[in-house]
Amino acid sequence: MASDRDQAAAENIMPVTVSRYSKRVVLKTILGRSDHGLGLVGQRVVVLGWVKSAKEVRKEPVPNPDAARDVGPPKDVSCVEVLQSRIPFFQTLLKALGGNTQYLREKLDSVIQKPAMPSIASLQVSDGSCVASLQIQVESSISPPIQLMPTGTCILTEGILQQPLVQGKQVIELKAEKILHIGTVDQETYPLSKKRLPLETLRDSAHFRPRTTTVASVMRIRNALTQATHTFFKNQEFLYVEVPIITTTDSEGSSEKFHVTTLLSKEIRKEEPITTDDTKGVNLEAVKASIMEKNKQVEELKRTESNKEALAAAIQDLRKTNELALQLEAREKSKPEAYLKTEKFRYSEDFFSRETYLTVNGRLHLESYACALGNVYSFGPRFRAERSESKKLVAEMWMIELEMALSQLEDAINCADDLLKFLFKWILENCSEDLTFLAKRVDKTIVERLQLVAESSFENISYAQAVDELKKVTEKTFGTKIEWGVSLTEEHESYLADEVYKRPVVIYNPPKELKPFYVRLNDDGKTVAAFDVVIPKVSLKCFSKRWQCCLNNSKFDSAIPITEACVGALIRGSQNEERLNVLSTRIKELGLQKKHYDWYLDLRRHGTVKHSGFSLGFDLMVLFATGLNDVRDVIPFPRSCGKSNN
Repeated sequence: MASDRDQAAAENIMPVTVSRYSKRVVLKTILGRSDHGLGLVGQRVVVLGWVKSAKEVRKEPVPNPDAARDVGPPKDVSCVEVLQSRIPFFQTLLKALGGNTQYLREKLDSVIQKPAMPSIASLQVSDGSCVASLQIQVESSISPPIQLMPTGTCILTEGILQQPLVQGKQVIELKAEKILHIGTVDQETYPLSKKRLPLETLRDSAHFRPRTTTVASVMRIRNALTQATHTFFKNQEFLYVEVPIITTTDSEGSSEKFHVTTLLSKEIRKEEPITTDDTKGVNLEAVKASIMEKNKQVEELKRTESNKEALAAAIQDLRKTNELALQLEAREKSKPEAYLKTEKFRYSEDFFSRETYLTVNGRLHLESYACALGNVYSFGPRFRAERSESKKLVAEMWMIELEMALSQLEDAINCADDLLKFLFKWILENCSEDLTFLAKRVDKTIVERLQLVAESSFENISYAQAVDELKKVTEKTFGTKIEWGVSLTEEHESYLADEVYKRPVVIYNPPKELKPFYVRLNDDGKTVAAFDVVIPKVSLKCFSKRWQCCLNNSKFDSAIPITEACVGALIRGSQNEERLNVLSTRIKELGLQKKHYDWYLDLRRHGTVKHSGFSLGFDLMVLFATGLNDVRDVIPFPRSCGKSNN
């Protein structure tokens, strides 16, 4: 306790730190202190920020007590001042003559410019370094409030830190003496002019959304997790290795990939003219056959005369079908006789002279460095061209990947356990302000969920055990029937972590059909040495309250907050196949082209060693840590099917 007091006392007398590269004071160094900046009162600072909100306060004019006692020589008086002093006389004279005094007032007002009432613009300004905003008071004599007050305005201000004259939420404020820069905003087009826009709307303005408090907090947590990742591997003496983004190897063997080519710009194509009519794709012969059927129907209705409304509708339908046939015939006549079709890509003429893709997984390339340097890791984007509507998947996602030489399945599981606990403890210790804000705004259970993962032991179960446990479930019907060989869905995994074990769960030894070709085959010939780490989505407090309700035979209180930030399997790892003959057989079984994996097989031919590793979905981890439920909200510039705006 004494050391804490000494630290706080030392902090309170320390001056603010000026950024070396921008010559300004970062707001976190003021507002992030234990005294919230109170010890800095009287210091002159230069701050930069963007206006979050603002209000204008009018200043009452202060009467001059010396004016009445002014007996000095008369001062020069302007024409405007003379006219202003004579307005009452003109009004009285015009009223006596029966004139319109209001008209006179309007005319004089248009000629005489009134001096603007002095005011103070009270601005809440943020620079993105912390959740809190700094209140800045700017008098109208320094800068017109109309320029400063719009939301999003960027200002660079020099002034003196002081205690607020009016006590409120703010402990300290800045009294501006100079405005050094104003970045104005067009309120009509600026997307953040409206208050509290939903995250779905903000996705269309990814270049502006970090100015919102929620997204800024998410990005600071993302940054902290990035720093923590590199710190963990540095502490464990891993080497960082960059793996290629462009590759000729399909590491998953069956994934949807993005092709990389320059041939599109070289192909000579002549496409069909763009048409705006609705007949494209409609077959003329089918329409003519339909006309014959409709003619028969009309004739039948005419003979029976049983339903005049049905006859009228059939005639109308026949007429429209005839019109459609005429349009199709006209289109056929105007269509050119032949069109040039794009020839099949000749990859020998492409930039890389062969078929290439954006990488799906970097673990295969990491293996080559693990077999030379020991323990290595990589951190970067991976790409999947899956047309999915899932909230947990986008085209470009960042992954933490590692490979360890002389390491088996159990070693990889232990490393995954240590890494997750380290990362979540890190943000609990270093991002308390942002977590507190998100707990109020997004999900009340964030801190408890992070503590649950950071402090609890993981439950290790085999795939067979997982299937047996799920088969016992009678009170719930799963969307996918559970049986041996079925890939466990997010619903299955979440049930095991949330309802059965109530802690993080490691599921290992799945059937070989569910994992990539490079995973080591177990001795039973049916399963492989792979594992998934599933994180529970509800907090420990929710668990205890739910469990207590069950014990008491009472109804569960739906008001108990339960987050929807379920991410399913956060880590997927394996011990990789080091036996050349087994790996070659697996490649052949899956119908993969062996020539694409010759370099990978070389690692088994020359100096092979047992090794294991895993991939951690970094974006999914940020999603879990922030309590949000759509991965597009935790990625700076998300790329998903049909969406790539900037």
